[in-house]
Amino acid sequence: MNNIRNFCIIAHIDHGKSTLADRLLEYTKTLEGKALTEQTLDNMDLERERGITIKSHAIQMNYEKNGQKYTLNLIDTPGHVDFSYEVSRSIAACEGALLIVDATQGIQAQTISNLYQAINHDLHIIPILNKMDLPNAMPEEVEDQIIELVGCDRSEIIHASGKTGLGVYDILDAIIERVPAPKGDGNAPLQCLIFDSVFNSFRGIIAYFKVVNGSISKGDLVKFVATGKEYYADEVGVLRLDLQPCEKLGAGNVGYIISGIKTSKEVKVGDTITHVKNPCSKAIEGFEEVKPMVFAGVYPIDAEDYEDLRASIEKLQLNDASLTFQPESSAALGFGFRCGFLGLLHMEIIQERLDREFDMNVITTVPNVPYKAYTKKDELVEVHMPSMLPEATLLDHVEEPYIRAQVITKTEYIGSIMTLCLGKRGELIKQNYLMGDRVEIEYDMPLAEIVFDFYDKLKSISRGYASFDYYPIGYRTSKLAKLDILLNSEPVDALSTLTHVDNAQTFGRKMCEKLQELIPRQQFDIAIQAAIGAKIVARETIKALRKDVTAKCYGGDISRKRKLLEKQKKGKKKMKQIGNVEVPQKAFLAVLKLD
Repeated sequence: MNNIRNFCIIAHIDHGKSTLADRLLEYTKTLEGKALTEQTLDNMDLERERGITIKSHAIQMNYEKNGQKYTLNLIDTPGHVDFSYEVSRSIAACEGALLIVDATQGIQAQTISNLYQAINHDLHIIPILNKMDLPNAMPEEVEDQIIELVGCDRSEIIHASGKTGLGVYDILDAIIERVPAPKGDGNAPLQCLIFDSVFNSFRGIIAYFKVVNGSISKGDLVKFVATGKEYYADEVGVLRLDLQPCEKLGAGNVGYIISGIKTSKEVKVGDTITHVKNPCSKAIEGFEEVKPMVFAGVYPIDAEDYEDLRASIEKLQLNDASLTFQPESSAALGFGFRCGFLGLLHMEIIQERLDREFDMNVITTVPNVPYKAYTKKDELVEVHMPSMLPEATLLDHVEEPYIRAQVITKTEYIGSIMTLCLGKRGELIKQNYLMGDRVEIEYDMPLAEIVFDFYDKLKSISRGYASFDYYPIGYRTSKLAKLDILLNSEPVDALSTLTHVDNAQTFGRKMCEKLQELIPRQQFDIAIQAAIGAKIVARETIKALRKDVTAKCYGGDISRKRKLLEKQKKGKKKMKQIGNVEVPQKAFLAVLKLD
């Protein structure tokens, strides 16, 4: 165990951690020649296209120093705020972390947030200044920021470049010298922490784990503590670029287990694996359940695809434990699922993956956050969709989730960022000048306000310089109204939203205008109305298309034309009674981008 090192990489999005991970794999000769590509560990097409890490990846490297052979287990982590759950799971399986900071940009919000998680888990931090080969690098300034944040010596900060390979050997030496070996008892009863799982269509579910105590061998009868299920370990092994089977895994090591598990509910990330014959006394603690921040309905375009969609979401959930779902039905869209996501980017990625990996075309409804509604009888109703809100006559008050938002930006953008936050009902908590021209602003804001477009607006206001991170701080009472959209006096439940009373009227008006542009014209008038309860707050009309029924009349008496027009009028009246309005998928998505 003294020669094992488990470490993860912490960084803000786009600070070059995937490139640096490539260099570590190259310099330890884990990958050579053709196997080494750009961003080797980002193996999803989506990750390559967008240049972001979505899924954390684990890989084992061997390295020799002073004649001693060491085993290094690297767990690469995402940098975007929406995938922070992946980061928390990786941190739980490590003893050390590489803190990578871009020498041209300095410390950003997500770096700080992930760093605090690592410190809470008692991980040893190795600070690294990346992208030192760039002409606009500012090593002294960024070193000062790191020292202020971590409290380390200047000599501990390693200068590196993922592109040129500068400082990679220093990093490998630092991992061996500074990161402590895993603590654990090889002779104690088996305890393994599951930190990830993937679905393989041939072999079932593969669980990735870290052996905390004891050892696991091929063929052992093991038990998953949380689900109480028992399996034979058909194959155990270590995670190289491909899975590499071995006979036995000892304490402190990271590996995988294949035991022919077919259903997703039987593997829970954060669960403990132990032996059936000699079980451990208690499960490993300190692993929290994921809390979705945004809820949206996901419906198949074709009602017959409902079961296929269920199977696809279940398989996706194995690769992405932060996705939650439950069945629901809607009058407009039929049967579908209410899915919980960590944020809008997460929702977008899931939708894209359903399309690419499972060929599922889906309609997504307007996303909303979970509210708590209290009735006059003091009953609590959890509201995940607007239709679940109790009647106004029974309702006492509604509470909405609040977050503490942390924005780090250049001083020149403070004014416009504050205006944006105040427009989103934010309350300024503190303003802290870090150094030079960088400032940290903290706001308490309703989660519902940042769900839609806050991140995009923040980036455009600050020309991409501001970084943003948030964490939930509980619920607060708020004045909320349910805004219904009616098409020809029929409510469309998929378009209704819960919004603050002050914003309801303007939001309703914008929504009606947008739908007027997007809904195609029919042979009859379509009235689009926004209503709060029985009160109509906005209205737009889509005028009817008119077929020229008098085209065949040339000359002759006017009464002939009048007769045809009267006949058409009667037909239109009848059509309006039985007319159904088709709402295109674009209309559901347009609501997100009203500004």
